[in-house]
Amino acid sequence: MQESTVGPLRVTVLADSDTRWKWGALTARRIASGARLDARLLRGRATPTTRQLAEVGIPADSMREVTAPEFLAETGRDTADVLILSCVGGTVQAMLHGLNRAWEGAERRPVVVTGYVGVVYEKLADGLLLRAGADVVLANSAHDADRFRAVYAGVGADPDSVVETALPFLEGEPYKPSAERPFTVVFAVQPSVPDSRKDRTYLLRRAVDHARFHPDREVLVKLRSKPGEHTTHIEEQPYQKLVARLDPPANLKLVYGHMGEVLDRTDLLVTVSSTAALESMHRGIPTAVLTDLGIREALGNHHFLGSAAYASWDRIDAGHVPVADPAWARAHGVAAVDPFGAVRERVTALAARGQLPPLAPYYTPETAPGYLPGVLARHGLDPKGEPLPGVAVEPTEPSAVRRALRDFARNSARTAYRQGVQRVAPVIRRWGQL
Repeated sequence: MQESTVGPLRVTVLADSDTRWKWGALTARRIASGARLDARLLRGRATPTTRQLAEVGIPADSMREVTAPEFLAETGRDTADVLILSCVGGTVQAMLHGLNRAWEGAERRPVVVTGYVGVVYEKLADGLLLRAGADVVLANSAHDADRFRAVYAGVGADPDSVVETALPFLEGEPYKPSAERPFTVVFAVQPSVPDSRKDRTYLLRRAVDHARFHPDREVLVKLRSKPGEHTTHIEEQPYQKLVARLDPPANLKLVYGHMGEVLDRTDLLVTVSSTAALESMHRGIPTAVLTDLGIREALGNHHFLGSAAYASWDRIDAGHVPVADPAWARAHGVAAVDPFGAVRERVTALAARGQLPPLAPYYTPETAPGYLPGVLARHGLDPKGEPLPGVAVEPTEPSAVRRALRDFARNSARTAYRQGVQRVAPVIRRWGQL
């Protein structure tokens, strides 16, 4: 990999949640293992907490929380050789426009890379077109790469920007059963799928029942976040609050921690549609994608059509242990051979150029005048990609007192927002259904 003029390759990752920080940081390591890694955590409802960052466990050479205008003001070729935008589609679109404006007249700019943190099961065209314009758009499998290129070709965007890779956290030792521990079933939950209290209680009750039916097994409910924390998606009905009413047996436990460490002791992974299923399949761990609530696009479990992983809790209770179809797994980025070789070559070639053309987002004020301004405004930018009047850029190194006051106010506001989402909003919705 090409080195910058001042030392090792410098990679900056802009992330807006703990999951996206994990994806962006691991992608950076796959592209250039010895690079300097700088983390910029976008301020918002899902900004990772200290606990979440510790659980992800990926160190960075520097890590700061920033607003969009602050990030745009500080980022250029003098600070980064490669920039990974690990954010939701709207944020990526805003950053593409904002960076284009900020880099006007610059002789050189960083290579801009973006992609998805997991399975793409909804808003395919919308999400892709919001990411169009980056130098490299990563697809996590051959299946996704074909779909992505078809979307870009269909609207006249550049399909060659799509590069096939794999999810960067597909790693770990191959599965080996062990007689030194109980057979362990892990139910990997998701923050937003399913979203109703009824469905989430049903799934949790079935996990509790499985633990009762099989007292010789250990059943772990793998949680994503603690109440009050946010991850990539909002969790209005935390499983921690639902389980208390179900009187679980001693062999059912709620666990946090790094998914890889949990998989080290897993004999059967059960989920609705979590990317944990792909991590499990990658290791050869038996994996069950639940059909209890149907196979539906809204759940995302339709992604696993043809995988041979579908099962219901009834079948799991009866002893069924699904094994993924190898051909399906290969097509969907599982157990791929050197999946990051192509992106390393692409980024190397782009970084070696003396000058790169301006970023070319598909959406512009001319092509999407009723859509783009709103996307940019939500990130404090005007239709030209410049910070809106009144959107201040804080000093890079605020005083200790200023930093303490700012963090206190920000954390208080974030807590109030989360309490509103998890407690007040559901009540208001119930009132509306009366």
